[in-house]
Amino acid sequence: MQMSDVVLTAAVRQNLLSLQGTADLLATTQGRLATGKKVNSALDNPTNFFTAAGLDARASDISNLLDSIGNGVQVLQAANTGITSLSKLVDTAKSIANQVLQQPTGYSTKSNIQFTGTGAPTGTGGATSADLTTSKLNGGVYTFTNSAGTAATITIGTAPSSFNPVTKTAQVQSLAQLNQALADAGVNLAGSITGPDSLTLTSTNDGAGQVITGTAVPAAPVTLDAINISGNAAGGGAGGAVVAAVPDPISQQARATLVSQYNQILQQITTTAQDASFNGVNLLDGNSLKMIFDETGKSTLTIAGVTFNPNGLGLSQLTAGVDFTDNVLTGKVLTSLNAASTTLRSQASAFGANLSIVQIRQDFSKQIINVLQTGSSALTLADTNEEAANSQALSTRQSIGVSALSLANQSQQSVLQLLR
Repeated sequence: MQMSDVVLTAAVRQNLLSLQGTADLLATTQGRLATGKKVNSALDNPTNFFTAAGLDARASDISNLLDSIGNGVQVLQAANTGITSLSKLVDTAKSIANQVLQQPTGYSTKSNIQFTGTGAPTGTGGATSADLTTSKLNGGVYTFTNSAGTAATITIGTAPSSFNPVTKTAQVQSLAQLNQALADAGVNLAGSITGPDSLTLTSTNDGAGQVITGTAVPAAPVTLDAINISGNAAGGGAGGAVVAAVPDPISQQARATLVSQYNQILQQITTTAQDASFNGVNLLDGNSLKMIFDETGKSTLTIAGVTFNPNGLGLSQLTAGVDFTDNVLTGKVLTSLNAASTTLRSQASAFGANLSIVQIRQDFSKQIINVLQTGSSALTLADTNEEAANSQALSTRQSIGVSALSLANQSQQSVLQLLR
């Protein structure tokens, strides 16, 4: 028998429909309480469902990027750790170079050259330390040219003046003025009177191993630690034979040992730079790092790597018997080490700024994920307090509906009693 064959009164049908509606609402409320969501499918609320799905998808995409951002932070941390170690190694190399400066002079005899004056003296009796012009050295013009091609000219005359750093010239009269002019010009020579008309120029302790060459015209020597001297002008006279520097074997052996120690430090600089990698990326070995901060790939940061092996830092292996042989050559090494320290500090600052940017973007990504998830939850989550109250109210309504349905059936029950 079909339901349409059953005859129900209007009151019963109305109560039945009411009970069915209440049951549907109660099922919906119980479903919300069970899932914690008021929008479980597009049928519940299409707008909220698809909006929340979009927010959740973006939050998931950004969350996936957090892993690569975290790796980027570690790459920068590894590079910073490497730079810190490299700085310590460079400081150790400086310490070795400073030990060289504290060693005894590396030469038992320093190189020198003697000039005999040919000029017209202003007096008689030859040269004195107070007045060189009283000898045939008067009017002599001496040009000193270093390996860099920088020339300084000093003239012996009766109108002494201080060294001019612009024109790199000076005019001197006394021996003290000559030596001061040599020092001001950065020439590692000291003058001494070795005869009535003779001037000898001898290497100082700092440049004890330099090679002196007497030339007819100023010219840059090809040797790193060398100087050419031209003294052929009126009064200067021709240079005599150059006395070469004689190395001190004991001192040079000590310096050679320090060269070996220095080279070991450079080897450690090489390996340390190579080991400063994370997950196959080494910013100290020429690798670059590209960071992506958003799901579209439009927000990026590319961090350029550097090559911080010895060559990249401007340092090179030294050769025993050639380097560290005197203070001038040692000073050149110290200059390179100081430049390397400056380079390391500058790059550490650059990496530090990049690390700060990456960490800020990492925190931002975490916060934006929270915003997206909160927004999604606001569109779909149910208020459990409200739904619990609704459940109680609907249960009560259902009970009342059942009672109302029973009352609606009382007339039919009366007929049943008559039939009995």
